[in-house]
Amino acid sequence: MIFIRHAIKSLMNRWLTVSLTIAVIALSILLILMVEKVRHGAKTSFINTISNTDLIIGARSGSIQLLLYSVFRMGDAINNMSWKSYLELKEHPDVAWTVPISLGDSHKGFRVMGTTHDYFDRYKYRSGQSLSFREGELTTKLFDAYIGADVAKKLNYKVGQEIIISHGLASFTDHTDRPFKVAGILNKTGTPVDRTVIVSLKAIEAIHINWQTGIQVKSNLTTADLEAMELPPKAITAALVGMKSRLKIFSFQRSVNNYKQEALMAILPGVALQQLWSIVGLGEKALIGVSILVIIIALFSMSAMMLASLSERRREMAILRSLGAPALFISSLFALEALLMTIIAALFAIALLYVLLFIAQPLIDAAYGIYIPISVLSSNELLIIPLVIFAALFVSIIPCYRAYRFSISDGLSIKT
Repeated sequence: MIFIRHAIKSLMNRWLTVSLTIAVIALSILLILMVEKVRHGAKTSFINTISNTDLIIGARSGSIQLLLYSVFRMGDAINNMSWKSYLELKEHPDVAWTVPISLGDSHKGFRVMGTTHDYFDRYKYRSGQSLSFREGELTTKLFDAYIGADVAKKLNYKVGQEIIISHGLASFTDHTDRPFKVAGILNKTGTPVDRTVIVSLKAIEAIHINWQTGIQVKSNLTTADLEAMELPPKAITAALVGMKSRLKIFSFQRSVNNYKQEALMAILPGVALQQLWSIVGLGEKALIGVSILVIIIALFSMSAMMLASLSERRREMAILRSLGAPALFISSLFALEALLMTIIAALFAIALLYVLLFIAQPLIDAAYGIYIPISVLSSNELLIIPLVIFAALFVSIIPCYRAYRFSISDGLSIKT
């Protein structure tokens, strides 16, 4: 106890430099803990972009490619699947529900997706959360559109506003003859839904009914005429599928992959998301590397501070030697001071972490859709603290050795 008490008093006597050193170490530990929390939250949010969907069916390509254009609205489908095949697979006895998706058109840089009202019930994100409306509601009108939070924010759209859909992704041709009305604005989800304009599958067919090989042909059909028509699509881009039993997922997947009528494939979204994260998640390793580098710099700063204080503390060491303290006691005192500073810094960092999480969690979730849970430190995060403490003891070897040498020389001079 005397040993610890003396170390604490020594630190308090140099409270300004010690406080600054503790602050630097605490901020470096906070940085790596925040990176770990954000990394875990980002990965979880990414993996939970789509949940409670057992399979995604589309034209045969690659699992990541199918996931990109059906869920993330990126890229283009190599081919579409026919409506006939979709209906046949929908009637499979093991299938509980399906949601068709049709992509191809756009609105001012945002993807337009045609689907059914089932999409709002069946599409889940973040471990089962459903889509909800910030403004407006679902309607049965043919040319009503529902826009994501990012679309509404960037284009400053309100419920009731008319919008014009463009033909294709990079087309200068607009469907001016069939304007849509914003009937609802969805709440922020942190998924590609935020950047999507959702319309009915029937509406997609209706705006193309007077198009032939990409050229618009004048039509006298009114909106009432179109609403009265069936307008089944000839083809769709993909379909979300839910199974009656998870035990039947792989057998149904094989039957889709071996479908003889056309070349189709079925993917497990969770597996494809893990594969995609292994590609796009490389940046997290760079962030961890930078954080580790910051900690190393902070610890060496502590070592430099201890070395700089050696000359000031020669009198202290001489007094301790005159009282009979061995040189090893003095060098150990320096190691204990480094240990105490690191432990105090770690405690401050953990406390500050939870304060920042409490403040920033709703802001990050609303702005970026990354949900960072306020929970106890994980095993990986807890491992960071002893590793930093061990590293602090390691970098204190040089000042400890210098203190050992100084105390010996001062001890010898006192005896003479």
